[in-house]
Amino acid sequence: MRGTFLVVGTWAALINPPSSSARQAPTRPNLTQPAPTRPNPVNPSARFEALSEITPANVSRLRVLWTAHTGEFSGGQGPNPTRAVEGFQTRPVLVGDLLVVTTTTSKVIALEAETGVERWRLDPFAGRTRTCESPHRGVALWQPADVADATIFSGTCDGRLVAIDPASGRLRSAFGAEGVLDLRPGIDARDGEQYGVTSPPAIYRDLVIVGALAPEGVARGPAGDVRAFDVRSGKERWRFHTVPRPGEPGHDTWSADAWQRRTGVNVWTSMSVDQARGLVYLPLGSASYDFYGGDRPGANLYANSLVALDAATGVRRWHQQLVHHDIWDYDLPAQPILVDVARGGRTIPAVVQLTKMGLVFVFDRVTGEPVFGIEERAVPQSDTPGEHTWPTQPFPVKPPPLVRVTAITREELTTVTPESRQQCEGMFDKARSGGLYSAPGREATVWFPGTMGGATWSGGAADPGRGLLFVNTNDVGAVGLMKEQPPGAPLAYRRASPWGEYARFWDSSSLPCQRPPWGQLHAVDLATGDIRWQVPLGNAPQLASRGITGTGTPNIGGAIATASGLVFIAATNDARFRAFDAASGRVLFEASLPASGHATPITYRAPRSGRQLVVVAAGGGGKFSATVSDTIIAFALP
Repeated sequence: MRGTFLVVGTWAALINPPSSSARQAPTRPNLTQPAPTRPNPVNPSARFEALSEITPANVSRLRVLWTAHTGEFSGGQGPNPTRAVEGFQTRPVLVGDLLVVTTTTSKVIALEAETGVERWRLDPFAGRTRTCESPHRGVALWQPADVADATIFSGTCDGRLVAIDPASGRLRSAFGAEGVLDLRPGIDARDGEQYGVTSPPAIYRDLVIVGALAPEGVARGPAGDVRAFDVRSGKERWRFHTVPRPGEPGHDTWSADAWQRRTGVNVWTSMSVDQARGLVYLPLGSASYDFYGGDRPGANLYANSLVALDAATGVRRWHQQLVHHDIWDYDLPAQPILVDVARGGRTIPAVVQLTKMGLVFVFDRVTGEPVFGIEERAVPQSDTPGEHTWPTQPFPVKPPPLVRVTAITREELTTVTPESRQQCEGMFDKARSGGLYSAPGREATVWFPGTMGGATWSGGAADPGRGLLFVNTNDVGAVGLMKEQPPGAPLAYRRASPWGEYARFWDSSSLPCQRPPWGQLHAVDLATGDIRWQVPLGNAPQLASRGITGTGTPNIGGAIATASGLVFIAATNDARFRAFDAASGRVLFEASLPASGHATPITYRAPRSGRQLVVVAAGGGGKFSATVSDTIIAFALP
């Protein structure tokens, strides 16, 4: 790749503006501000902003404007502790002149969008024992005609939904019980069972629509039902049974009593709403347990399905199951992207679903018909006793897969270092090699892609003017086998391996075992389904220090696009924030972060100065990074 590069120096040298650590007394935000600064407020799924102050010609001049700290741990930055801090994955939300962020402990913090100075914070665990910590990806805003009634909704890692007044940061007492709605009783979440809300809910008119994180390591547990609640009172208005009950369409895809108290089949990521058509799109996860389905023979609707519901009533309009009888943990991880596609002389209102398999599905979002066609193709079958994998799986005719979906050969193993090659050969020689839908069985198996994708919850960004979809992907395999459990165990088999239950096909330094690139950024032409360009995303820090670059890296965190022709993304585990040329994929800007930015950025016009800001959370930690931070960083032109 060629382009104009700016490598920013040490982090300390960048912090010129005043610190935002001091808190100010609450003042009412200007809630009339979002309309002119958020040109597409009803379609946040596209992650596109019609802003053009920052352009390919001047983006290299971006500098840090301000930084803010959440105070999540002492010092704000440091080494990753033994118990890895879960990734700081919040995407800021502009609420008038406030920028609202969330933390891994479910705190909600409002910063001045212009300066980063903290206005208020709310801790849902205040006065009670904190029982959990998990990635948290942000809030949703209900903004009615009377802006004084605007409400921020945020979930908690222990399964509650809180309603917050943006002006004061206080709970809205009329919602639920004094501003808090406990979601657990309604889905039979029992003591000790995981159930939490880690992604923003969806808003349609006066409804807040909620999914949740459910258990993946057990077969039975809380339901993954999607529910809608009145934004003012918290009263339930409808629910959709993601595992159909007797008499409901799809119930016949479950055998006998396999549907009862079946957990999983949940929306743990973000939903999307077509406000004009009154449709909400649910990207559903797999049925649990993730890797064995002998206790649930059948296709298992609506697991791994994109489901369109009437947003006002919860009635199903259409669905497409993208994995039948999942035993690979191929959840639909990404928010569905609503975008218009010009094809065949007409404009199709489309919905794009990205997947861990690296497959891109594009549907007419009104009818559910595939835009580029889908083929059911024969796939390998499991040899695990009692397992009945589905004989075929759906493949889109176009676009082509964005990652490896074929078996790897010994000749294709990594050569980046002798140490990595040796470790990877050791794993490879103890396993059989497979590609997409190769089923782990009684013998150790390597298959591509693994549970990290392909695409992840990071999703994608769509530029409607250029007709391009931008997607960041991981190319990392998985390795494992199925181990028989003792008599009387809840499941007959569980995934295992000498390298761990969720083992990935990488070395002890987390360098993937196939030759790079291991992470890429892609531009897909939405009119033709062709790949316009694809480039490595990031550099493995362990190798860059030895002069080995261009490898791409595993990445978590999405992209945004702007009208001026830029794609902004952090995501990589090399603690960098980058801007790419939307037309060519050239890197035009690169800046160091205090820790890797495993989050999706936001860009907006500052309420008072009118400057275009680009803001990203840099938290590191999680599965990838040796450094953690609690920093929010805003960039702007000088």
